[in-house]
Formats: sequence, structure tokens, C-alpha cells
Amino acid sequence: MKKQFDVTGMTCSACQANVTKAVSKLDGVENVDVSLLSNSMRVEYDEAKTSVASICDAVEHAGYVAREKGTKKEDASFQEEWDQKRADAKKEQDASFHRLLVSILLLIPLMLIAMGPMLGLPILAGEENAMISGLSQVLISMLILCIQRHFFIHGFKSLFHKAPNMDSLVAIGSGASFVYGLYALYRMAYGFGHSDMMMVHHSMHALYFESAAMIVTLVSVGKYLESRSKRKTGDALDKLMDLSPKNACVIRNGKEKMILASELMPHDHVVIRPGDRVPADGTILSGNGVLDQSAITGESVPVDKEVGDTVISATLNQNGSFIFEATKVGQDTTLAQIIKLVDEAGNSKAPIARVADKVSGIFVPIVIGIAIVTGIVWILVGQTFEFALSNAVAVLVISCPCALGLATPVAIMVSTGKAAEYGILIKNAAALENMAYMDTIVLDKTGTITSGKPSVQQVVTDLDQRQFLALAASLEVGSGHPLAKAVVDHAQENKVDLLPVDQFESISGKGIKGVVQGKHLLAGNYKFCKEQGVVFTDEIVHAIEEAAGKGWTPLIFVQEQKVIGWINVADTIKETSKAAIQAFKEKGMHVVMLTGDNQKTAQTIAKELLVDEVISDVLPTDKENVIRTLQGQGRKVIMVGDGINDAPALMRADIGIAIGNGTDIAIDSADVVLMKSSLLDVNTAIDLSRKTIRNIHMNLFWAFFYNALGIPLAAGIYYPFFGWLLSPMIGSAAMSLSSVCVCTNALRLRWFKPEIVMEIQETKQQEKKVEEEKMTKTMKIEGMMCQHCVAHVKKALEDVTGVIKADVDLESGSAKIEMEADVKEDILKKAVEDAGYTPVSVE
Repeated sequence: MKKQFDVTGMTCSACQANVTKAVSKLDGVENVDVSLLSNSMRVEYDEAKTSVASICDAVEHAGYVAREKGTKKEDASFQEEWDQKRADAKKEQDASFHRLLVSILLLIPLMLIAMGPMLGLPILAGEENAMISGLSQVLISMLILCIQRHFFIHGFKSLFHKAPNMDSLVAIGSGASFVYGLYALYRMAYGFGHSDMMMVHHSMHALYFESAAMIVTLVSVGKYLESRSKRKTGDALDKLMDLSPKNACVIRNGKEKMILASELMPHDHVVIRPGDRVPADGTILSGNGVLDQSAITGESVPVDKEVGDTVISATLNQNGSFIFEATKVGQDTTLAQIIKLVDEAGNSKAPIARVADKVSGIFVPIVIGIAIVTGIVWILVGQTFEFALSNAVAVLVISCPCALGLATPVAIMVSTGKAAEYGILIKNAAALENMAYMDTIVLDKTGTITSGKPSVQQVVTDLDQRQFLALAASLEVGSGHPLAKAVVDHAQENKVDLLPVDQFESISGKGIKGVVQGKHLLAGNYKFCKEQGVVFTDEIVHAIEEAAGKGWTPLIFVQEQKVIGWINVADTIKETSKAAIQAFKEKGMHVVMLTGDNQKTAQTIAKELLVDEVISDVLPTDKENVIRTLQGQGRKVIMVGDGINDAPALMRADIGIAIGNGTDIAIDSADVVLMKSSLLDVNTAIDLSRKTIRNIHMNLFWAFFYNALGIPLAAGIYYPFFGWLLSPMIGSAAMSLSSVCVCTNALRLRWFKPEIVMEIQETKQQEKKVEEEKMTKTMKIEGMMCQHCVAHVKKALEDVTGVIKADVDLESGSAKIEMEADVKEDILKKAVEDAGYTPVSVE
């Protein structure tokens, strides 16, 4: 059983680790994923051993609150839940900003009073004003601490639950400074009462109120900036949410009616006009349109849609009008599934994050221990209590478990959202991380490397061709194979009538059998026919091998054990496949092509594509064994297939990538789903994975490095050697800055662009520029005297084959020539000369 929970009260990665630890201890809990970014938790558990109530109780015992998702609003859609989540986040951010603003406004006079005399400012300076200064500082700092009281509430609550977090460090550090300031204030009052001005003078410099207030204020600055950064991680989901239209025009009782999109029902007839977004998935019943599907599939070119074609929710109709029948509405639409997958992936846990979680779980107690040891050691070596306290507080406030905890999830959430923009749906963070380490990629040929829509290239038979096509197509109509469809389509195009088939039998991946007009027919490849006892002449074998050598797939038809002919079918290679395969090889990956074709056909295609290895004559059931064999050689394998008959292989592979058709995205067997059928998107996914892992490694390095450098500095380890000390105020500022830096670095992934796509676009632009330059020429001409001359030259040039248009200018004595093909200069010059004028040059 898997359940989703909302968790409140978490403020840092230590909280996340505490919640994870508390729930993991429950009997029957198999897996726990807690997300600090979304304040959510996913738990996989055995219902027989634990319950939702037990899980919530465990979280509450750890000092937080958990509620099962959906218990608040059972009928709430994901859209409503998301809107509520974003509204709550905005409300909290606004409240945080107001607290911060008021704290800063109060901090300014506090700092002027506390630090002014040191800077030479005449603000309550001198021992005679010491008491007034002290009382003013304690009052202002109390106001600031009261405004920022959430640090103390959460911090001490977690401490009492034996699960200290970042708030605990801030609360202890700021609280210790304030308490010591009160002690110094009482000493000052005692000094005045007993005329001990030395005590007064010493106490004046031991008031730590400004440090207490500055610590919470600077940390709240960091938390505010961090919350703003974290909100941006959900930008991709925000954009997806905004795509869904709010209203829909439906036909009910013969009349058009405008309703809310959320009220759509399956089988509703929906009217779409130019500029409308499609509110549900469905099939066009009448009319036509030009749909921009880029927001869903990442495909930049609009797609023409006609009667019978499917339409995807949230796509934009640019031109035309049509009526479609809604088949998937509400939470079942493609858009809703995409949003759900992106949200789940962004909140899932990457394997690399486990290390940071383990560190975060023990980080805060260790820091508190270091702070206590720091204070004791400095007192033991003879330093003053103020000196020891300052160093201990600095250790507390410079330590930042948040930087460790945010290093991975922010990058993961940004990356999964960015992938969705390109039509790449990554189901979990583990897949996003592991993709970076793959060294072998296995590509299914049909529908992956090729278009999956083969066509008939040649029909070879001794029978009447229409009679042979009738027999062949009648038998193939019962098969669902793409090659069979090509034969049937070819017969229909030639208006061949089909015949009834009896005793039809399909042998998966090999061939088919049946009885047509009382005679036994079988069709399949050469190997299958040989297995069935068919005898081939040398002439037929040679012809079949010759066809295979051209990259064609011969479908052999046998009647009563005699070959009556064969149909050569070919599947066209996608335009992008060769570039994508070359990019795989440049990444150092071993490229394998899997196909059911015979070896000769497979080798011909493999040679054209330059793949490293080709495995032919593979049945759908054997693909999983191929993956297993490669893994047995120590390879880390990506399998790319269509997600249907490749399901076992996709499941077996380290990473399964289903190359989809834009609507069937909920493919359980795949780790990654591509909305459009292009291998370039596999390259994009791998590039994004590698950049994400580099970003995470960078974040973790700086987070560990920051703490490894900052804590010894704050503890005063370098003081005896270099005289270096760290003020608690500077420590709190550094703590805030570290989290902000980690978030900001992760947000750089928002500007990711796929290298292979950029290279192809740049190449196409260059080719287009060169082509345009070829298609336009300027000719200098002498001898033109008037507009009649201009007309003659214009007609002479435009009569040349390949010239579209000629603009002749009398004043400059030139002609600008536009062509549909590159026409030789000599031909252009001769045309002008024949008209009686002198061509000077052609550029």
C-alpha cells in the first residue's frame, strides 16, 4: 500500500531526516520518501502491520503534524490541491516577508544604539547613558525575538522531542546571547547601585542583545530568499496547470452550451474554434484543425488534425474548427497524467540524496556537541566566559544542515519540470540520476529507429498480381503487425477486394497461417517458412537475399507448401535517428540495434546508421534475454522501445525508455516516457541527467566544504595561529547565504538547453542561409535605356526554367533574380544577351 501525506512543521533537512527516521521505525513500513520542498511524504507499507493513524502518530511524536492527502477535501482535484498549496506557500512567504521587514526596521535603531558609540556616533554614548542604552536594547531585541518567535517555538519543540533541527541551533544560539545580555544588564545595574564603574564599563561591552536579534533576522533573510528560490522550482508545474482551459463549449440537446471544463463527461461532443485550447482527450468527429502540441509533446511544428484523429488535452487550435468526442476527462487526461508524473518525480528521492539525509539526521546533535565542547575548552584554557560564549554561539549559527538537504531535491524538482517542457516524462528521481551512469543503449528498430509505418516497395509473383494481392492481404488483415498493415493498405490503395479467411493462426514474431478459398496459406519470413517445411529454389533464395541486401523485408507467401510470391516491405528510418545515434556514440555509449529482421536486412540498416552492434532475428519474447545478457557482461543498459511488446525488456533494463505516441503515457514498464517519437529526446534526457548530477555534486561539495571550513573557524581553532575569529552575526549571515547559494545554483538548470537539438537547429539555419543565398542572385546589366528595356529583361529572365521572379531596376542597372533551384550563371547571361542586352556580372 502506498499513501501520500502532507507534513507541516518541517523547516530544514534535519526535520526531513527526523520524520523519515520516525516513520521508518514502524513495523511494516517498507519505504519512506519525505520532501522538504513540498512538505509531503510518501509511505509504502503493509496494511496488515501498520495504519495511517500509526504513521501520523509517529510523525506527531517526532514533533510534526502529518495528514493523509485528500482527507481535508475528498473531492479536491489535483488542480485544486496545487492551487491551495501555492496559495498557502504565497501566504507563508508574505508573512515571512512582513516579519523580516519589521525586524529590519527595528534592527536599525538597535544597531545604532549598540554599535554607534564604537563608530563615533553620539547615540547614548558614555557610561552615564549605559543603563538607558541597555534597557533600550533589551526592549527592541525582545520585540524582534517575539516577531521571529517561530524559531524558538519550532526549535525548542524539536529539542524536547530529541530531534533537534536548524531552528534548534538558531534558538539556542540567539537565546544564549539574549540570556547572557540580561545577565550583563543586571551586572551593570548592580555596578551602578554599588558605584562600581569598572563593572559598569565591562558590562557595557558584554551586552549581546544586538547579536541575538541580528542572528534571527539574518537567518530569516536567508529563509525568505530560500523560500522564493524553492517556489521557482514549481514553475514548470505552474505552466502546465495554466495550460488547462477553464471552460468548454459542448453540444447538449442539439445546442451549444458553455460549461466549466471540470464538468466535462466522457462522450461529450466538444466544439473547438481557432484560438481555443482542447479541454480533454478525444477523437475528432467532424471538421479539421491545426494544433500546436508543443506544450505537451515538445514538438515545435503544428500538427494537422482531421476526422478520426486523436486530440490531446491543453493543445492549442491555431486554425480551423472541429467537433470532437471526449474520451478522457478530468484526472484521466494526458495533461493530468503529465502533471501527476512530474509532481511525483519532483518529490521522489534520488539515491544520492540518501547520503545527505543520513548526514542531516546526525548533523544537528553533533553541532550542538561541538558548540558545548568549544565553550568548555576556551574556558579551560583561560579565556573569558564572553569569549567562550561568542565562539560557541558562532558554531551554532554558522552550521547549516539546510545546504546539505537542499543540494539534491531542488535540482531534481527543477530538472523533472524542465524535462516535461521538452516532452520527456521522468517517473522518479532515481531514473534521472542513474541515466547519467549508463554505458550501453539498446534500440528497438521498428517504431524507434524507424517510423514504424512501413510501405510496400515491390510485389514479386508468378500469379496475376491482383489475385496474389487479394490472397496476401486477406491473410494479413488478421495480423496486427505493422508489416501486415502495409500489405493491407497497399491492397486497398489498388482497390483489391479481400477474401474470407478460415482457421487463422498467428505465431508471434514469426508468421501467420490460414485457409483461403479452401487452400492452406502461410506467410512469414524465410526462417519461418523453412521451419514449416517449405522448399525454396536457388533462384528464389537469391532474389530474397538481394531484396534483404537493399534493406527491404521480404514477406513470403506460401500456398499448399509452394512459394507463390513475396512482397518486399521497407520501414523508413526517421530523419533524426542517425544524428541521435551519432550523439550516443560521442557520449561514449555502446549502441545496439534489436530487430526481428533477418541478418542481411539488419546489417544493411546498421551499416547506414553506424551502430556498434546489431542483433537480428529477435522475437519479442527474446528481447528481455538480450538485455539480461548485456547486463551479465557488466554493462549498464538503457532500453528504448515502444512500451508495448517491449515491456519485459524495458522492465529488465537499468533504465527503460518508452518512446510514445503523445497520449499513452502511463506505461508502467518504463522509467522514462517520451511524448514524441524521436531518439533526439533520449539524448536530451541523458544530457539533462548528466548536468543534474554535476549540479548536485557541486551543491553537495560546497555544502560539505562550507560546513567543514566554517565550523572550525567559528570554534576559534585558527585563533591561536592567525588570530582569526568569527562573530556570531557574520556566522548567521553565512548560514543564510549558503542555503541561498545552493538553491540558486540548482535553479541554473532552468536554463538547460539540449546540445544535440541546438546543434541540429544551428546546422539547419546555416543550411537554410546557404540555400537562400544560392536561390537569390544579382546580375549587373548594361544597355537598358527605358522601362521597355526593363520589361524585356524581366521577361527574358523569368522565362528561364527555375527562375521564379526577376526584379529589374533601371537606375542601378541590375536585376535581382529569385530561383526555385540553382540556375547556372551562363544560362542567365545567355537569356539576357538573347534579349539584346549585356550582362556584366552575377553575384
